[in-house]
Amino acid sequence: MKIKIAAAILLAGSLMYWACGAESLIVASSEQETPRQTTASGELHYKAPEGWVTEHPSSSMRVAQYKLPKAEGDREDASLVLYYFGATQGGSAQANIDRWISQIQQPDGGSSKEKAKTDTINVNGLKVTTVDVAGTYAAEMAPGSSEHDNDAGYRLRAAVIETPKGNYFVKLVGSAKTVHRWEQSFTDYMKSFQFK
Repeated sequence: MKIKIAAAILLAGSLMYWACGAESLIVASSEQETPRQTTASGELHYKAPEGWVTEHPSSSMRVAQYKLPKAEGDREDASLVLYYFGATQGGSAQANIDRWISQIQQPDGGSSKEKAKTDTINVNGLKVTTVDVAGTYAAEMAPGSSEHDNDAGYRLRAAVIETPKGNYFVKLVGSAKTVHRWEQSFTDYMKSFQFK
């Protein structure tokens, strides 16, 4: 009988200890989450230029998606996507610029990094880092895929927009001729960014 009572007391004590321990784990977990949440209120606002075709975003990470009609003689339209992954998601501006540059290969085997034009500008109080590089577009067809695009004569223009809510990412890719056709529109689009 004494053994049963001792076992019951030990079991009850273990359960209380486990319950208290689990509660502290939950509190610790929620405390760790707090710094990742953003207190910024507002959204990134922008204006799509005339002539761009608005498409339904194909994933929840795409804030906006556009088709830029092909230039005469080109076989495909260009594509522009505005991404937002979350307040602390998506990586730094430099990491994205480097990744985008790596998606373009030079026909002569040279360095795309040397040929890429990068810039940092201020747009309505927002820091915007841009990249412009041409060559053969060789990005993964899907994240983690072993299959890659192999589109010669392409141009990639992209940007990281730093906002109080986290980074937004713009990526325009298409035939160099078509991207050139929409050059001024792309510049106007970039200048339209406002966070409010």
